[in-house]
Amino acid sequence: MLAAAAPAAAPAATPHLSWTEAAVVGVLQGVSELFPVSSLGHAVLVPALVGGSWARDLDVSAPGSPYLAFIVGLHVATAAALVLFYRRDWARIVTGLVSSVRHRRVTGPDARLGWLLVASTVPVGLVGLVLEHPLRTVLARPVPTAVFLVLNGLVLLLVERGRRRQANPAPSSSTVSAARHRQPTSVLSAVTTTTSAAAPAVAASSSSELATDRRLASLTLRRAVLVGSAQIAALAPGISRSGITMVAGLRAGLNHQDAARFSFLLATPVIAAAGLLELPELFGPLGDGIRGQVLLGSVLAGVSSYVAVRFLDRWFAHGSLRPYAVYCVLAGLVSLALLV
Repeated sequence: MLAAAAPAAAPAATPHLSWTEAAVVGVLQGVSELFPVSSLGHAVLVPALVGGSWARDLDVSAPGSPYLAFIVGLHVATAAALVLFYRRDWARIVTGLVSSVRHRRVTGPDARLGWLLVASTVPVGLVGLVLEHPLRTVLARPVPTAVFLVLNGLVLLLVERGRRRQANPAPSSSTVSAARHRQPTSVLSAVTTTTSAAAPAVAASSSSELATDRRLASLTLRRAVLVGSAQIAALAPGISRSGITMVAGLRAGLNHQDAARFSFLLATPVIAAAGLLELPELFGPLGDGIRGQVLLGSVLAGVSSYVAVRFLDRWFAHGSLRPYAVYCVLAGLVSLALLV
């Protein structure tokens, strides 16, 4: 009598993106892409901590993961939100670039800012083309990502601590005594200087934007390229693109609001290029069966990105990176405790 045939092994579950996963990740991507907390880091850690189908469907490092097609729509939506929010800036920048090409000379702050953005985007563009996929395959795993997230928070904390020390040096007794005699003149001078510098920008927000763009255009080419090159570090999951470029901007002498603005202007072409270059993934086999989910996630990512950049533009007028630094350190440590 023939032995009964062994039952066939159940086929492995095929990764597939659910509507709930698409909605949650869309909002998460839209917010964390612009907040200095690393969107890629959250894309790795959240599914790993939730587990189950989330870990399977949203495995960033897996070649056949539907997330690779899903992220294309999220990137395009985030870039669109940034263009919409900074539409006046981009209109001036593009006009300045076109004018400078036509006349073969750079005239005015808009053209100069445009060429600074172009030059600052080249390093991360070249490195990203070569290293993005290898780094994602090797590093986009929960434990290394959690470590990088802690490191991201520590870097933000260190730069804020350094700025606070520079702004509030410990005064000596002679310095305090001299300051008492100089204070009326200094205050009057500061008020006069601030008033005269801000006079053209008092009435309208557009004037304020022009003043900010002029300050950004005054960056040297070397400093602008260094700020842009900082985006290379964000190829490691857990390191925030906006956070690391803001750190570089602050080190280059920008204030928080200007550093955030320059960071978001820099991020726009990089995020857009990342999405557009991978469009074949969305319309190829990886996108089969999930294009509806991609549309949902993209809409939510676009809306949440717009809300995020609007909030951060106001936050950094007076706030600092410190709360986000603390969050990154705590989130990374908690993730390590749960994963190891």
